[in-house]
Amino acid sequence: MNNLEAVRQKSGINGEYKELLFPLPKKLIFKEEKIIKSLFNNFIESEMTFDLSDEQLTIFLNTLDIKIFRDEIDKILSNNNSPNISKLLQNIVDEIESIKSYGFKNNKRIYIGYNKERKVKDRKAKEANRNQYYYANSNNFPIINNTLPKEYENSIICGDSYEVLKKLPDNCIDLVFTSPPYNFGLDYEANEDAHHWDKYFSKLFEIFSECIRVVKYGGRIVVNIQPLFSDYIPSHHIISNFFISNKMIWKGEILWEKNNYNCKYTAWGSWKSPSNPYLKYTWEFVEIFSKGTLKKEGQQDKADITADEFKKWVVAKWSIAPERNMKSFNHPAMFPEELATRVIKLFSFENDIILDPFNGAGTTTFIARRFNRKYLGIDIAKEYCDIANNRMSSTFF
Repeated sequence: MNNLEAVRQKSGINGEYKELLFPLPKKLIFKEEKIIKSLFNNFIESEMTFDLSDEQLTIFLNTLDIKIFRDEIDKILSNNNSPNISKLLQNIVDEIESIKSYGFKNNKRIYIGYNKERKVKDRKAKEANRNQYYYANSNNFPIINNTLPKEYENSIICGDSYEVLKKLPDNCIDLVFTSPPYNFGLDYEANEDAHHWDKYFSKLFEIFSECIRVVKYGGRIVVNIQPLFSDYIPSHHIISNFFISNKMIWKGEILWEKNNYNCKYTAWGSWKSPSNPYLKYTWEFVEIFSKGTLKKEGQQDKADITADEFKKWVVAKWSIAPERNMKSFNHPAMFPEELATRVIKLFSFENDIILDPFNGAGTTTFIARRFNRKYLGIDIAKEYCDIANNRMSSTFF
């Protein structure tokens, strides 16, 4: 029987745990033992427990909210004058932080069983055999990427996006992130309402065609869109079909859960009748597309996303509150900075070039600059371009 098995038997510990051993240079005094016991009493035994002997402390780790654990350690250290216990607690934190393999759920790191997924034999061969993203394989995208001309780098341009983008070379943008408005400079006569959506999507797809052309091989286009439910216009499907028909690879879809609980309790349409119930949604869609290949080339030391961010954000349902500060920017439909932060850090490297062809009040360009990306924002409204430029001059990043 090895030492850990003996400790388990002595302490009556069952279940799966990651075991961490901390030898004790000298036996803890009663007060120090009390501190250790009070620390672990703050956590559920099935998630984390311990065994303490004269010679060593053994921690049995399954699941842990690392932030709460650090907070508890900090409280103890701020009220403790024992060098012995301070060093031990710091060693515990350092050892747990050094564990790089874990899953993530409900803000907790999962150290056991997180990777028990069913293994598919010859998975790569089977994927190739069934022809992944078959709809995009016959593309004619150029593979050579180009440099964005200096005059467009870190710029916010007031103008028609289609006309501005036509001036850019092929394959010069790393990431397009945008949320197209329902009105971007199109004028409609009263008697032309029936043709509004045809004209809207025709103009939108002119601009998106240019976005496809200017995005690099391996680059991404990410579109935040809410269907127009009142008109039964499934914009997210129409836009996705456009990109797919133009040979872009559909990389995925994120549900942006806005937690708009007001609409959950609003009953429109036919009340308590199948006649015509009106469906309500608390979320919007974020559609992601890749050009030519799913893999984007970049230097790993320029990836600034943390392990915790990565593990949380690849779960494709993001709970983010809507932008609460739209009045100060005089804009009716802004997405929040947190949404832009997650998209930019998850899908681009530092120094990449980020484009928003419907830049509005400049959230995309503001966050791109905050996280050391280059940017190009375009909007047809001078008022919003002025707001975006003023925002870029802010000293807060």
